[in-house]
Amino acid sequence: MSKSTPSPPEAKRRVLVVDDHPMFRHGVCTMINSEPDLEVCGEAGTAPTALEAMRNLQPDVALVDISMPGTNGIELLKSMKAEAPKLPMLVVSMHDESLYALRALRAGALGYVMKAEALDSILVAIRKVLSGEPYLSPRFSERLVFKAIKSIDEGLGSPVDKLSDRELEVLNLMGRGFGAQDIANELHLSVKTIETHRAHIKEKLGFHDSKEMVRFSIEWVAQQHL
Repeated sequence: MSKSTPSPPEAKRRVLVVDDHPMFRHGVCTMINSEPDLEVCGEAGTAPTALEAMRNLQPDVALVDISMPGTNGIELLKSMKAEAPKLPMLVVSMHDESLYALRALRAGALGYVMKAEALDSILVAIRKVLSGEPYLSPRFSERLVFKAIKSIDEGLGSPVDKLSDRELEVLNLMGRGFGAQDIANELHLSVKTIETHRAHIKEKLGFHDSKEMVRFSIEWVAQQHL
């Protein structure tokens, strides 16, 4: 009797990691490459290099951070979705889910996991979105449902829904006590650009002066963490 030919091992699913922090990228890539069914096919630290890597490497899933120099992660998600509508994308961010998860999902992400969670959560989330299912933490899923019901009942969304993704980032940093120069450094933008964003926030939300805007930003950030 001839021996049966062993079946070839299943191909590993290929992951593209997009994050502008090299140390975090290294840690995530090391963790992913240690898994029997996953491998990192490429890394990127900016939106242009991420798009180029996506086109050249054809990953099975992309991990995308929100805060990056230049084009932010939300805009990158929209661009990636437009070019590769079937590519599952998972946001891995330092920002609280309540700030960006809904915007990320609207932009095309299939899941959202915070960097503060255990690294194992990232692996769970990767496999979930690879199977075509959305991933959100149970805590946020409950809050999202509550927010949707409340918005329907009151016929109103949050005032900050008027803001662009970048303006929301600026508002969040203002509420955490960052000054214009600090925000510029954090987002890799000029102080002049930050001042323009602040002016737009003030106008869109109807504040009379900068003090009123800063006070609102502090209260708003505190509310997100209740």
